[in-house]
Amino acid sequence: MSNSTSSADGEDDLLSFEKLDRSSPDLWPEQIPGVSEFASLKSPLSRPGTSPKWMAELENEDIGLLQEFGSLTTSQLMEKIKGLQNLAYQLGLDEAREMTRGKFLNILQKKF
Repeated sequence: MSNSTSSADGEDDLLSFEKLDRSSPDLWPEQIPGVSEFASLKSPLSRPGTSPKWMAELENEDIGLLQEFGSLTTSQLMEKIKGLQNLAYQLGLDEAREMTRGKFLNILQKKF
């Protein structure tokens, strides 16, 4: 039963040269719509000298921040996020205080 040209594992017995036409949506429905189109797209990062559209608008400082955030551990990143949230909250309080001050000084009056 063993063939001298086949491999010891029997892999040659399972080899098929049949071409399946997967263009029919009735025979081969797409599991998740759009996945086939997405998979066929070439990644812009795979082509040398090109970058994605969203990176075209970034400045060197922004790219440096992305690299810095990417090098942080999870706990370090969480601490950085907490610090940014605290800073945003403090800025909001300062802005509210200045708006109240402007209202009392009648700086923000509507002119008719």
